Amino acid sequence: MEPKTVSVKTMRESDAYTIAHFVPSKELMRRAGEAIFRAASWVPPVAVVCGKGNNAGDGFVAARYLREAGIDCTIFLLSDEFSEDGAYFYEKAVKAGVPAVRYTQGTDFTAFGSVLDCLFGTGFRGAVAEPFAGAIRAINASGAYVVSADINSGLNGDTGLGELYVISDLTVSIGAYKHGHFRGNADRAMKQKINCDIGIRILPDLEGDEP
Repeated sequence: MEPKTVSVKTMRESDAYTIAHFVPSKELMRRAGEAIFRAASWVPPVAVVCGKGNNAGDGFVAARYLREAGIDCTIFLLSDEFSEDGAYFYEKAVKAGVPAVRYTQGTDFTAFGSVLDCLFGTGFRGAVAEPFAGAIRAINASGAYVVSADINSGLNGDTGLGELYVISDLTVSIGAYKHGHFRGNADRAMKQKINCDIGIRILPDLEGDEP
């Protein structure tokens, strides 16, 4: 029997409620990145592959924790646009000594022991465009130990569907499992998944809503 799951809408509203009443957004992001860092058995060196949303911010936090633990890692950027909190933690990661480079078509990750997928979060919808499609293909071809932050990039957080998506060894759900962790292509995309409670108050009247 699958665990209790929530819709992406419920998760988003629960996150906003928690930030408004209990925990600042930067602290939630820090907790999420730390949870991802602690959940995985990292094989160095680590490629942290980031888009532009809060999912990328979680990756920047995890990269700083990796660096502080003496684990060699590099951030690969697919965007120059960050969320406010993401920009804050990007600067902290760079100041901690994490190298950050642009992802370009043709970049491959075969020299890395692990890859952290922080391209898209649970709100992703539709088809994957370039350069993100190329990055997903490169992650899947890397032969590395792959960890996806919250949900595998390319999957719809409610349906679990997607034509092109990251295949992970471990998916670290944040706050609560979303419907898409158990539907659609989830079984093919995720070899293992865990959920990390970081203090988000899931709204009781919305928890478990069907999409």
